[in-house]
Amino acid sequence: MHKPLRIAALAATCALTSAVIYGAGAATAGQTTANSTREPYNIGLLTQDIDTYYGTKLDSDGVYQASPASQYAKDLAAVDAEARKWIDKAADKAGHKGQEKPAVVFDIDDTLLLSLDYEKKNSYGYNSATWAAYVNRADRPAVFGSPELVQYAAKKGVTVFYNSGLSEAQRSAAVENLKKVGADVNLDAAHMFLKDAANPPSYLKDCATPGSWTCTTVQYKSGTRKHIEDLGYDIVANLGDQYSDLDGGHADHTFKLPNPTYFVG
Repeated sequence: MHKPLRIAALAATCALTSAVIYGAGAATAGQTTANSTREPYNIGLLTQDIDTYYGTKLDSDGVYQASPASQYAKDLAAVDAEARKWIDKAADKAGHKGQEKPAVVFDIDDTLLLSLDYEKKNSYGYNSATWAAYVNRADRPAVFGSPELVQYAAKKGVTVFYNSGLSEAQRSAAVENLKKVGADVNLDAAHMFLKDAANPPSYLKDCATPGSWTCTTVQYKSGTRKHIEDLGYDIVANLGDQYSDLDGGHADHTFKLPNPTYFVG
């Protein structure tokens, strides 16, 4: 996961902890842009707000965990419930003559695997080496409800795909971690798409060639969704914690999961 914009977008994404700030459905509003015409929200207070929102607690192993009773968990549950409705509708139509094969696409980082401990311990900053080491430990907890949603879609006959900013080198760790949290569905290379800058797929030829990767997150993720469509699937639901996971089309419905800890443009 490359995070070039893990900066003061915190203030734009989480200033209130008591309201439902992430709704289910299409993310049409987009990400708020930076505003330098007034004093930003105090970062010390903002981090306190984030802790309150997640119900952040240090467990006995020294890992920061979110609370299942937090507003964060409640907001996730609302998104989950709405996504299940669309999965149900797709499953009802599946198999009818002339219908495309229904599919659901999941981002991984902070959509399926929670990175709160890394964010908290790194003051919501980013370092490629420490992030890689963290991912490779393959011990991130689940985002509440998301592995269950993966299993739900699979049981309904809706094909599960993954569209992640993790690198190809992190594939084995991602697979191991997803298995640990119960998202053990379609974890093969045909269904899990990761960034491969050295050998990018031909369907990204407009922004990536061997040894040259210029794709933005939106280009990479929307291009991958188009590829899934070209394989004959109808993406009925696309879930991610960043607007860049969702923008660019090629999905019937988009579902924005809450994440006030960083911003990926």
